[in-house]
Amino acid sequence: MVHVSAASIWEIAIKAGLSRLEVRVDLPELANEIEHNRFLELPVTARHAVSVSALPARHTDPFDRLLIAQAKLEDLVIVTRDRIFADYGVDVLAT
Repeated sequence: MVHVSAASIWEIAIKAGLSRLEVRVDLPELANEIEHNRFLELPVTARHAVSVSALPARHTDPFDRLLIAQAKLEDLVIVTRDRIFADYGVDVLAT
């Protein structure tokens, strides 16, 4: 099953709003596509947020750190190009 973190969509929305990311799809449509493709939305919980504080300070991006915490707690594989994620002991599917 594919999970999509709310943190990922939040980061896309913020970066698109700041013109730091070109998004080729309408964000509400992206949310619809997540549901249409039967991906599971992964909410950001207090447990996820708290576990960020236990991570070593190898990575400074707050969204990435949250994704790492979610992957650890939920036993999920992260799809990323960023090789530092593996340093946190999470499974990574490199793109």
